[in-house]
Amino acid sequence: MLTNTNHTLEKLENLLKAAEYKVRYEKGNFKTNACLLQNSRMIVVNKFSNLESKIQAVTELIRQLEIDVKQLDDKQLGLLNQIKQTELEL
Repeated sequence: MLTNTNHTLEKLENLLKAAEYKVRYEKGNFKTNACLLQNSRMIVVNKFSNLESKIQAVTELIRQLEIDVKQLDDKQLGLLNQIKQTELEL
């Protein structure tokens, strides 16, 4: 289970950066608090969402993405596996 801290959000951002995705925080009317722009590697997160919502939204997007594990270091790979494992437990 991921903790709801700024450090956790930074780790998620670093994982996405290593996988060559860009994360931007913008204002908008997002029903899911985040979205993946179609045909690009850009994730837009609602900057007005609370920390828990941001982490939850980014985690849900990571679960749906096809991430090349060769681009990740050991810590990022562990985080990705933890996220994917949490999905299986749900």
